[in-house]
Amino acid sequence: MNRPNLLLNMFGAMLDALGPSRWWPGETPFEVAVGAVLTQNTAWSNAARAVANLKNAGVFDPAIMYAMPDADMAEHIRPAGYFRLKTKRLKSLLRFITEECGGDIASLAGGDMDEVREKLLGIKGVGPETADSILLYALEYPSFVVDAYTARIAGRHMLAHEDVDYHELRACFMDALPEDVRLYNEYHALLVRVGHAWCKPKAGRCGDCPLEPFLQ
Repeated sequence: MNRPNLLLNMFGAMLDALGPSRWWPGETPFEVAVGAVLTQNTAWSNAARAVANLKNAGVFDPAIMYAMPDADMAEHIRPAGYFRLKTKRLKSLLRFITEECGGDIASLAGGDMDEVREKLLGIKGVGPETADSILLYALEYPSFVVDAYTARIAGRHMLAHEDVDYHELRACFMDALPEDVRLYNEYHALLVRVGHAWCKPKAGRCGDCPLEPFLQ
């Protein structure tokens, strides 16, 4: 089976077994962008608690958060973990939104995706996964998001070699799949769900996994 057909069949199997994910969590492009930073190295539930703290305090606004003292920011986002480091990273993102986007990150939508991606990668603390999450989920660009679940599943299904880097693995999906925002959105979400429930780091629960028929 060629790679495009294989990846689409894997997608279909996950979707049939699990149903639509309706993901990424976030009500606005700004919330998605903030969440993409806060969820680094933690579960989304922890990032969501941090976002809720900011909202409940009435400060969930780019200009207000950018002007906020670092100590106050750190206290609000404490549930997300690494809160001092993430304060610095958030402030870098907020500086970019305030100074380069006129206070509205959605203003980046509609431009050349590669150029916007480079701008995002130029923000201190924004790596490829965070940049692609913002592109896909906040700005609706067809940019496939790769994470630890994607790498683990791809390795076990021999879709990529063991030492594949982020950019190679992203290209593995983007070169084979149709350029479709909704497909990329759902595909990534399904991989996260399968990785979380079945494809564990040390050993997988392969017997009842939706992707078990595709093991080689």
